[in-house]
Amino acid sequence: MLKQKARLISISLYLTEMTLLVLAFFSSSWFRNTLFSPAYGHIGPLERNGWLLYVMLPLWSILLFYFRMYESQRTKSLWEEVLKIMGISFAGTLILMATIFSLKMGDISRLFIGILGGVTCLFFTLERTFFRLWARHIRKKGFNLRNIIIVGTGRRAREMKNLIDQHKEWGFRLTGFVSDHPDIRLKRIKDTPIIGNISNLPEILEQYVIDELIFAISRKRLEELEDVFLLCEEQGIRTRVAVNFFPQMLAKVHLDDFHGVPLLTFTTTPHSEFLLLSKRLFDVVIGILLSLLLLPAILLIILVVKYTSEGPVLFKQTRVGLNGRHFTLYKFRSMCRNAEERKGEVAHMNEMDGPVFKTANDPRVTNIGSFLRRMSLDEIPQLYNVLIGDMSIVGPRPPLPEEVQQYQRWHRRRLSMKPGLTCLWQVGGRNKINDFKKWMELDLKYIDNWSLKLDLKIFFKTIFVVLAGRGAS
Repeated sequence: MLKQKARLISISLYLTEMTLLVLAFFSSSWFRNTLFSPAYGHIGPLERNGWLLYVMLPLWSILLFYFRMYESQRTKSLWEEVLKIMGISFAGTLILMATIFSLKMGDISRLFIGILGGVTCLFFTLERTFFRLWARHIRKKGFNLRNIIIVGTGRRAREMKNLIDQHKEWGFRLTGFVSDHPDIRLKRIKDTPIIGNISNLPEILEQYVIDELIFAISRKRLEELEDVFLLCEEQGIRTRVAVNFFPQMLAKVHLDDFHGVPLLTFTTTPHSEFLLLSKRLFDVVIGILLSLLLLPAILLIILVVKYTSEGPVLFKQTRVGLNGRHFTLYKFRSMCRNAEERKGEVAHMNEMDGPVFKTANDPRVTNIGSFLRRMSLDEIPQLYNVLIGDMSIVGPRPPLPEEVQQYQRWHRRRLSMKPGLTCLWQVGGRNKINDFKKWMELDLKYIDNWSLKLDLKIFFKTIFVVLAGRGAS
């Protein structure tokens, strides 16, 4: 019955979103004609663009199913769902643009397509938000609940109960605990009864209406319960396994399919291919825009560096990137020609603790180099590193190989994400932060809390920090 209801809800959502897609088409046409017809002329919704509906409906359908928008979203946040909607709208709009370009349909308004993508994203976001609020409301009334049994009575099982209690909006109702030991003496855990043990699970499943079982037991016990999993599979009952086997680990766990072999993957870095692709697209777009915007400054810096001091315009240096990969980093030269050979002369001036060298009054820095460093203009060539994929716009700064050799074991985790032009350390004071441990902690904080929203926040904050010339050497 519940499966039929879930299928009915999915079908209703799909039909609603196809209707919204059609409404977005006509709304975008009206919006475009109302605001932009004086400059670009008037278009009728079906006059020249009507055929796009026959492309959009199947295209958006494929994207919506590909991103699993009609699977249960109970335990997903609204922000995660909105990100998917934004990605779908962006991808659909790009494909429409590419279709128009490939068919050389110059009479189709590009402005209309852009407005259509934005309106579709807005309509879908409002619809999904409304659906969440409605679902939360009816679950509070006792409808559309899923009955859960937790197998286990230990710490993991109690943690699962606390999660369910804290998130009423998920719509889970805990029927009871099932002990994985036959000699259990407890009658209940807090306000939830222990309704039996593993040996009488078949009778429990017949006696109670159960939608899901959550196994919150040890790894050793899991190996002994293959028959229980087969029993649930036979009866069509969904099973979940709590895999927090190592409670002290920071790594997040997700399931991968390795050519038919399921693998539990532990990782401290983002694993969503969609989000990582979005980060890469952000890097490429911002990298190209900044390169074009700064082109006059680049040409001027090349001339100034070349004619104010001896040596090449670009400084090349081997740095350590993702998971220990070595790459060549590019900067505008801001020091004298033999700066590397003179490094020993200034070692006593180091203002940082730990395996890194920083000083605000380095005698090797040229006059123009001091200005370039203060405004971070010496780092502009690293946009090339971003575009070829060695670096990202936002990420931990790439260290030198000799610095990495002196890292403590926990320091190396900062290499688990692609290095960037800026990160929390830069916007938090840059060279004013002289504590190497604090620097490492900020980088790890970025990795542990990474999101596209955080990248955007750091990027825009960096602009203000650079323009103010704060904290740079």
